[in-house]
Amino acid sequence: MRKIFSIAILSMLSTSMHAQGLKYPDTKKVDVTDNYFGTTIADPYRWLEDDTSAATADWVRHENSITQSYIGKIPFRQKIHADLTKMWDFAKYSGAAKHGDYIYFYKNDGLQNQAVLYRQKGANGKPEEFINPNTLSKDGTVSVGDLSFSANNKYVAYTVSASGSDWQDVYIMDVVTKKLVADKITYTKFSGIAWKGDNTFYYSGYDRPKSEELKYSAKSEYQKIFMHKMGTKQDADVLVFEDKEKPLLYKGAGLTEDQRFLILYLSEGTDGSEIRYIDLKDKNAKTFQTILPGYQYNYTIVDNIGDKFLLYTNHNAQNYHVVMLDPKHPEPSNWKPFILETTEKLDGVSIVGNQIFAQYLKDASTVVKRFDMKGKELGTVPSAGIGTMAGFSGSSKNQETYYSFTSFNSPATIYKYDLATNKSTIFKQPELPFSPTDFEVEQVKFKSKDGTMVPMFLVHRKGLDIKTGNTPIFLYGYGGFNISLTPNFSVPYLYFMQQGGVYAMVNLRGGSEYGEDWHSNGMLAKKQNVFDDFIGAAEYLIEQGITNKDKIAIHGRSNGGLLVGACMTQRPDLFKVALPGVGVLDMLRYHKFTVGWGWAVEYGSSEKQDDFNYLIKYSPLHNLKKGTSYPAAMVTTADHDDRVVPAHSFKFAATLQEMHQGENPVLIRIDAKAGHGAGKPTSKQIDEWADVMAFTMFNLKMRLR
Repeated sequence: MRKIFSIAILSMLSTSMHAQGLKYPDTKKVDVTDNYFGTTIADPYRWLEDDTSAATADWVRHENSITQSYIGKIPFRQKIHADLTKMWDFAKYSGAAKHGDYIYFYKNDGLQNQAVLYRQKGANGKPEEFINPNTLSKDGTVSVGDLSFSANNKYVAYTVSASGSDWQDVYIMDVVTKKLVADKITYTKFSGIAWKGDNTFYYSGYDRPKSEELKYSAKSEYQKIFMHKMGTKQDADVLVFEDKEKPLLYKGAGLTEDQRFLILYLSEGTDGSEIRYIDLKDKNAKTFQTILPGYQYNYTIVDNIGDKFLLYTNHNAQNYHVVMLDPKHPEPSNWKPFILETTEKLDGVSIVGNQIFAQYLKDASTVVKRFDMKGKELGTVPSAGIGTMAGFSGSSKNQETYYSFTSFNSPATIYKYDLATNKSTIFKQPELPFSPTDFEVEQVKFKSKDGTMVPMFLVHRKGLDIKTGNTPIFLYGYGGFNISLTPNFSVPYLYFMQQGGVYAMVNLRGGSEYGEDWHSNGMLAKKQNVFDDFIGAAEYLIEQGITNKDKIAIHGRSNGGLLVGACMTQRPDLFKVALPGVGVLDMLRYHKFTVGWGWAVEYGSSEKQDDFNYLIKYSPLHNLKKGTSYPAAMVTTADHDDRVVPAHSFKFAATLQEMHQGENPVLIRIDAKAGHGAGKPTSKQIDEWADVMAFTMFNLKMRLR
């Protein structure tokens, strides 16, 4: 007989579990303070920043045991795990692209820890396994990242990461034999591979960390550009570019398709760039020439047409545009319009065959337009509906390209697009254990605190009466780094909807859904707008008679973890459950670890007085107040997260447990052999989401169907 857990039973269980009381660790406090421009800030849990110490390891074990004990007492946790496992078990496809005679694509049979890279000749060819990351580790914690094929498709370089770390090794495979060659590159991160012919490539690398123990937390500095020649050791690689005076620069190299121009990209952080180049055809050219000085605007060279560059940028166009640039006369006054700015954000540009594919955002949904090589619009790529289209890669020789379409109720379907006929046909399609038509999507707009209209997607079971005043809400946002949230499929969110809840995704300021103005109004001193937007979304859902404060769970990861941390500290009365994942929670010290320095262009830095004055007002760690009743919280992080180091979550959780007063549980879940999120094996994803959903649904007093 199927178990149905009634609201009354859940209420009694919840009261019982809370009445027993949770005994949190008696976390040691140390007398550590910092002085910021005359303001003294205590940091009593500073010792938790040392993630290699035995004391920190003991604290982690104690916290995890408390969390798992609590989760283990939730009566339907095992059922949720079983349900999610069943829902996850369908074939998924992604990343299709043509290289040489083969079409390459990723496929996960269902519950494989890592998707496998396959290839086949032609649309009807027989797929063959090309790279299987599941053979690289027994537990699936080693993943394959970026791929780069050499100019004539003789070799493919691919990156490998262990336990979700940003650190990567580069391996080279012979495309014909599918065998690895001896060449291997170590200690890279945030690096592309730019091939010159079939025997040379450029990459971004770091010196070997001074300590293997500290490689996951120490500041990453002095990235360099190297050139590697096939058949040689990494020690013999040629140093192409470094900047000893500016250790905190991202550096990347790229080549135009005709291999004539080597492009150098420099950035002080996650926003704003500088571009330099060398004309490899000019034998007298020895050094990079700056054509687009940084770092006020974003610049990307799409490719060259002869001796001119196609430039994608927000310079003189807050919604982005494409211009023709002469590198010998690169001043903006000499730019020639190519694809004009419109009222919709131009989100990306690529060239395949003799056509340009321009991806626009229309109210956070993708629209793709085609242009010829003179900038004349040719039409729009047909879309399957409101959703996200991605892909459109290829070479000038291709007359076909591949893209994916996904939405909230539909996993990715891969399409082949024929440039000559302007027709799309299905290349790979998932076999679903559910019907997408069982769910409906609507988009609403609400007024934020300052009067700005903010869009939000609401997704739920078709026919569900959501205006009951008691509908469970899973509210998700990000709001930062010029990143757009567009419709995307998620098994856990679909499961929440199956149980009678509404998944709400807010397109907050700080993202790029509406261009650079939308982004800039949610960064630096205007970051509070992002939190006001998210709080406004919850208030709107209550005002519309959809839900109430005891039925709202908020979730976000990374910068979204900051979002949740800030909102739960500013409005603890408004939410029942808070789920800050791998969050940036200490806004005064984030820049001191790994690549945190790169976020200062988005957040500001506590080392500047004006920035400190606004950072201290919203930094989640520093705005927890003694005696406050906070929402039921489960902080999530991982031991190998070297993007947002776990110290953020450790210190926040310890402080939250100290300050919180009330019956709501405030816990932390620390995963092992996992990182910021990329490359996480399916088994770990299911385990984590089963815990998160059990915690959420139990505290929202939801009844399992």
